[in-house]
Amino acid sequence: MPDKKKKTIDPAALELLERAKELGIQTAFDRTEITKPCPIGREGNCCRLCFMGPCRFVGKTNEGICGASRETIQARNLARMIAAGTASHSDHARSLAFVLLAAARGEAPDFKIKDEPKLRRVAAILDIPQDGKTVEQIAEQVALRALEDFGRQDGEISYVKRAPKKRQELWRRLGLAPRGIDREVVEAFHRTHMGNDQDPEHILTHALAVSLADGWGGSMFSTDISDILFGTPTPVSVRANLGVLKEDEVNIIVHGHEPHGAQMILEASQDPEVIAYAKSKGAKGINLAGICCTANEVLVRQGIPLAGNFLHQELAILTGAVEAMIVDVQCIMEAIVPLSRRFHTKIITTSPKAKIEGAMHIPINEHEALSIAKLIVKTAIDNYPNRDRSKTFIPDYTNVQVAGFSHEYIAYMQGGSYRESFRPLNDAIMQGRIRGGAGVVGCNNPWVTQDEGFVYIIRELIKNDVLVVTTGCGGHACGKYGMLTPETMAHAGPGLREVCQAIGIPPVLHMGSCVDNSRILTVLTQMATEGGLGEDISDLPAVGIAPEWMSEKALAIGAYFVASGVYTIFGVDSPVGGSQAITKLISQGWEEMVGGKLEFEPDPQKMVEKALAHIDAKRKALKLEEYRPDRYAQSQSYVPGDAFSAEAYKKGLYSAKKAS
Repeated sequence: MPDKKKKTIDPAALELLERAKELGIQTAFDRTEITKPCPIGREGNCCRLCFMGPCRFVGKTNEGICGASRETIQARNLARMIAAGTASHSDHARSLAFVLLAAARGEAPDFKIKDEPKLRRVAAILDIPQDGKTVEQIAEQVALRALEDFGRQDGEISYVKRAPKKRQELWRRLGLAPRGIDREVVEAFHRTHMGNDQDPEHILTHALAVSLADGWGGSMFSTDISDILFGTPTPVSVRANLGVLKEDEVNIIVHGHEPHGAQMILEASQDPEVIAYAKSKGAKGINLAGICCTANEVLVRQGIPLAGNFLHQELAILTGAVEAMIVDVQCIMEAIVPLSRRFHTKIITTSPKAKIEGAMHIPINEHEALSIAKLIVKTAIDNYPNRDRSKTFIPDYTNVQVAGFSHEYIAYMQGGSYRESFRPLNDAIMQGRIRGGAGVVGCNNPWVTQDEGFVYIIRELIKNDVLVVTTGCGGHACGKYGMLTPETMAHAGPGLREVCQAIGIPPVLHMGSCVDNSRILTVLTQMATEGGLGEDISDLPAVGIAPEWMSEKALAIGAYFVASGVYTIFGVDSPVGGSQAITKLISQGWEEMVGGKLEFEPDPQKMVEKALAHIDAKRKALKLEEYRPDRYAQSQSYVPGDAFSAEAYKKGLYSAKKAS
């Protein structure tokens, strides 16, 4: 079981935390020990929506000054978090739609259509006529249709029809089909204003509609437009962890979530003139690496190495080897700016939506993106001579990972270009070779041991023949410990191992960034419509798990999976733990309504037990053969010293290897 006393299981992180201690530097790990959360607010028992309060529910009262009940306050707080998460993902999509529109109109010459077949598939889904039109004209119409979905006032957003028919009918019957992305978000904030909607169930039913505007709207458009502009991911092999930084090159970290700026930084760093400029400053070259979901975007498409997940952003600066950390939006700690002053690292913000006091601000716009990116890269190069070698400390750990399993590639790998299908996967589940599926995704949270929940849960799931897909910082966690390679199949259950060996894939598939959870929705839909596993997503033997959630975006993701029919389990703690009624509503109540439920379970072992019990219950409901792990072969024993051995697990080392 995970040891909650440990800050992290990552040996690279442990070395840098010791380094920080020596230098007297605080990180998020240290601030977690110093700054204890408000116990009232953490359980959702606080309302600060007007200035009669904040009202605290501490046992003396069960209503606020206005008379609002504990349950109403809890529902409002949760709905607002889901709305904020939806707004974040959807604004990401809006930015990309404007980039696509500018590229199609020739106003953004540095951006090209990289995947024409994907463009045409998306246009077909959107019912956009293509005969006699140029690629640019089709792209313009796709961008405009995406933007229409933000401002749509009635009807429903375009991608609702991508869900299984039975699920569409349910949403329409319940009034959950989102009318327009912006409309649902705005209405959520209006409903939760003081003195407005005061029925907890009514508030949280709308929260489900808001979340669907993310999963089947903003996030799905983000994924599709990124594929169109930068290419649909296919598997790439690349190294992960802080050991990817280089002693003799200009190290640039891209961090955040939007791909278009990072793509331009990548192109600028590969320009021969810019490389020559770096060499003129004494560097051997330019080394680009990523953190968070910007990292995932360039990882799955261009094979850019991964420096780490959310809790690595301060640690990367602590190496003293990073010339510039280039950030756009979301999950960026303000703490990196004062920390950077202790070293030579420059923090450069590139989004017009996000500035940090004390950081350089060089916004990238689509009309002159590459020239601005070159300026940013040259700024980093100019900083290379300022690196203090006496302060440089790069932990010598990396691991190999294979990432880039788009839903298109998952269909392709099961049948090739002309017979792509989900039939083999469905058959393997029906026969019991694969017990079921799980999405293990999400953030880092310093209130639990970094990465440990991910590794423990996934280890147990694949051992029990559950195929796992991962995204976001969860994908980073898997990559750092060697869990994203075909060799990991040796530690899967016999049935899952047989399938992985036949196809040549890992039992854990990295599908991209946090907006790419929409790819998982597409996979689930294709499985449901393939036949043999029911007619709807809620029929499938599948679960969603977020062991280390921390952001509002995570709640939006969890809610749209629930609304799509998926049993979803979050770790850490519950933001509505102070109300048994709301806890019951989002679990049993939502399950009765939409077939999915949201539960908060801090114990990773119990998460696994609940996930397997749910998968088995769904198999039984489908009248599939009972899962028997001994039917095909015996599981291979764990090899001492490998990624999942008990000895390595206790040491917290897993299979992180020295970079050499």
